[in-house]
Amino acid sequence: MNNTLMDQNSGYNRPRAASLTAVLLVAILLFCSAASAAPTHPVALEYTHTRQLQQLHSLDGTGTTITSVCRSMTYIDGKPQMDYNWNTGHNCFTGGDINVSDGLGSVSTHATSIGGILVGNDPKASHPDFGEFQYLGAAPGATVKISEFWRFISNFTTGGKKVDTDILTMSVGVVFESWWTRRLELLAAQEGTVIVAGIGNGYDVCDPAYFPAAGANVIGVGVIDPIKTALQYVGLEVFSLPRPAHSSCGPTTDGRCGVDIVAPGNCIVPDADSPDGYGVTGSWSSFATPVVAGTAALLTQHAKADKSLAPAVAKDGGNCVMKSILLNSARKLPYWHKGAATTADDHDYSLDFQQGAGALDAIAAFNQLDAGIQGTGNVADMGWDSGTIARRHDSLKFYRFDVDEPAGKVISVTLTWNRHYKTEYPYLADYDADRDLRVELWAVDKDRPGSEVMLDYCDTVDDNIEHIYYKTSDKYRSYEIIVMSNDGPVEGNTSDASISRERYALAWSTTEIPTEKQIEWSDIDGNGTVDMDDLKLLILRADTSPDTKNGYVTGDLNMDGKIDTEDVSELIKEIKG
Repeated sequence: MNNTLMDQNSGYNRPRAASLTAVLLVAILLFCSAASAAPTHPVALEYTHTRQLQQLHSLDGTGTTITSVCRSMTYIDGKPQMDYNWNTGHNCFTGGDINVSDGLGSVSTHATSIGGILVGNDPKASHPDFGEFQYLGAAPGATVKISEFWRFISNFTTGGKKVDTDILTMSVGVVFESWWTRRLELLAAQEGTVIVAGIGNGYDVCDPAYFPAAGANVIGVGVIDPIKTALQYVGLEVFSLPRPAHSSCGPTTDGRCGVDIVAPGNCIVPDADSPDGYGVTGSWSSFATPVVAGTAALLTQHAKADKSLAPAVAKDGGNCVMKSILLNSARKLPYWHKGAATTADDHDYSLDFQQGAGALDAIAAFNQLDAGIQGTGNVADMGWDSGTIARRHDSLKFYRFDVDEPAGKVISVTLTWNRHYKTEYPYLADYDADRDLRVELWAVDKDRPGSEVMLDYCDTVDDNIEHIYYKTSDKYRSYEIIVMSNDGPVEGNTSDASISRERYALAWSTTEIPTEKQIEWSDIDGNGTVDMDDLKLLILRADTSPDTKNGYVTGDLNMDGKIDTEDVSELIKEIKG
């Protein structure tokens, strides 16, 4: 495969027919809601709670800057035809603060769709199939800079121009790491810029995990499938799981998890060819990416307004803080597991190859951010820190907290830091500057020193993310998180003050485990209902070991590492009711 720049929108999904039961149920729901107010689109923002965050905390991205890097969609004889711009004359953009880097580019359907999800705002939108509705993107108050891909790359590399932005988002990528993907990694590390990119559209369109989304310092976004239904409207509201066929997954060629977080991408978007028309994207990672980027803008707006949260938007490690907050607050979807699809907790991988840390949850991310920076020592059971640690194997950072009524709760811990790159072309990895960190979770008894028990740990070999997801019980009420350096011993009696230090971000939380079973566990075919079709599909998969590439982990209902008669029996009981 070559290193050709690729967009992440390979066409439009053809919806498959849902079961009769699902169709009837949806029809009833639509009939009952006909008299109610029209929804605000994109409805995918409700799934991620981004819409709720806008409303509850009056956030719209004002005061933040987003750079949207868009590629030319048409090439002739290898030369770009410069069709990369948004349709800025569309009603949903006319009131926004949108800046085009030049007037040379023509309009792109792909870029216009991304722009609508990101910052669109049209209170009187309509579509012939869906009627009238309000259209409101994730961060409609943000300032946007639109830049053509290669011009952007040349301007801030060989051109030496400064990238002055809070968030950089792009839904393009290449199969292999390249000099320009490493330059973006360097930008994140040097400036604390939050970079959000689409991971690719799965093996159905031969997409591996694309760079820069698969890069170490970038937030890589996968897409959650809508349910399979003949009713297009339902596919805009009801979502299932990310699937390898449609959302590229890890591990990457350099041994990291690749996907960091997932979000829906099937949305109503502004038309590139008219001032007021709207269309539907289909489910692609290109359109999940602005959902995450726009949500990050809302969090950035809040952090900028509160001086106590300033480290979350600092040039020194701010990107790590935002990444740790988004990942630690992500909602685990059914079948989430670390690393390979086995029964054991995989300490060598931090995230799920398909889901990353889970589905974006904007409200949970806001609460995580708002809990505040807390430093080391005694802390609350939710918070974050931006600290440094010396490069020596005995360097330790401690965070101690109590959990009231711990039964039925889960402790999430996410540690992130930057990889380093040379500052000259071709921006090769600076392995000598890189650090290897580890995180551990311990149970402690304040009255019995020395009785501590290590409950879980994460110690990846090649990644710069460590993640723990530990379900608690009544046995322990006091906990301790330890961040440590895995780097080798320092010769002699060298003090910490004379040793290089690594900036890291740590986020932790204690939350209730949802007790209601999600339908996605048993909805094997992803059509929104559990019936005999699911049973037939599960029987075909029986006696196989879960294989994330082929999606066989879906169907391992008891998560014992295989799909067998026990899973079949469990599904039969559920169908019978």
